[in-house]
Amino acid sequence: MTRRSVPAHSADAAREAAAVIRERLGVNAPACAIILGSGLGGLADRIENAKRLPYSEIPGFHATNVLGHKGQLIAGTLGGRDVIALAGRFHMYEGHSPQVSAFPVRVVHALGARTLFVSNAAGGIRRTFSAGDLMLIEDHINLQFVNPLAGPVESTDERFPDMSAPYSPRLKALLREAAKRLHMPLQAGVYVGLLGPTYETLAEVRMLEKLGADATGMSTVPEVILANALGLEVVGVSLISNPAAGLTPEKLSHADVMRAAEAAGEKFCQLVTEFVKMLPSATSSAPAS
Repeated sequence: MTRRSVPAHSADAAREAAAVIRERLGVNAPACAIILGSGLGGLADRIENAKRLPYSEIPGFHATNVLGHKGQLIAGTLGGRDVIALAGRFHMYEGHSPQVSAFPVRVVHALGARTLFVSNAAGGIRRTFSAGDLMLIEDHINLQFVNPLAGPVESTDERFPDMSAPYSPRLKALLREAAKRLHMPLQAGVYVGLLGPTYETLAEVRMLEKLGADATGMSTVPEVILANALGLEVVGVSLISNPAAGLTPEKLSHADVMRAAEAAGEKFCQLVTEFVKMLPSATSSAPAS
């Protein structure tokens, strides 16, 4: 019998990938799926009873080639709740399409997750930010000029998702409460997604500042767009790893981003763990997969 061909990175492909993960790791409707940004992979080591699956063994996933992205899916418990963590992204600046970049979100949705926590390392545009600050993502600006929903609509997706509140007000309030319980400062601002892989010019930083952006990075936006089309609730944090280009005399490097992210990793881990612990035991409005 000839096996039916499944379109790459489609809803059907996501269900196939989820079936492999479920069989290998025993994942079933985790309380939260967490995408770990550059230098923030230390959270994966806090997951208890962890089972790990390399991306190379998951259909539709790709190798990760950026320092700080391990390329593993981890399942286990965090704060007493079942979670899955994605340690590694498929960045569009590596040549991936937005559909590929966002594909892991399709897969966690197919696994039954209904809450998505996104994280990234970002350059601070707001001049009051310091390296090591954690910024709750209030909203984003898509200057990557691509969209993972372009093309034929998938059966799981809303064709025209409302993006007036892409980051859940309920989850943002919960994250603020988690920070308050930890006596941890938590900034808030707007993230702007650029394609990369270059850092910004001085003129671009001035433009982004005038557009209302507080932090800049090269990821996250496609994931959040797709998550909204799938009906996932999203919350996000940017670790301010460095001032944006031109705000200090120093030149930017990915190595510096990694050092700053790892230095702030402990408080990031504490915040995410407290947040997951505070999540309601079930989401009554979970959409069907």
